[in-house]
Amino acid sequence: MKHITTLALALFILVPTAQASSLCGEKEQSIQSEINYAEQHNNSHRVEGLKKALSEVKAHCTDSQLIAEHQEKITKQKAEIAERQRDLDKTRLKGDADKIAKREKKLAKAESELKSLEERKY
Repeated sequence: MKHITTLALALFILVPTAQASSLCGEKEQSIQSEINYAEQHNNSHRVEGLKKALSEVKAHCTDSQLIAEHQEKITKQKAEIAERQRDLDKTRLKGDADKIAKREKKLAKAESELKSLEERKY
């Protein structure tokens, strides 16, 4: 019974740690997939750049850094949405239908980008 309890405790501690450290691994896999695609299409310059990026990720990537950078992107996107909303509000006061439509489209695009960012882990 002690062995089962010890094993369960070890798994309880190790599984979240493994999941938490997988963000950099996921990023490495993503870059490796891009390398494979570039190699299949004989894009040597792209392969070279991606290999450099992969070595940088392997050398310097931390999950906390990825999470912080991702949160910063989300914050910037929210600021852009606020700016787009202000532009739209000003344009509505002027009443120009064409400009209103353009501003609404830009706002919708910014909101879509935010949604996409929020769905990603990093």
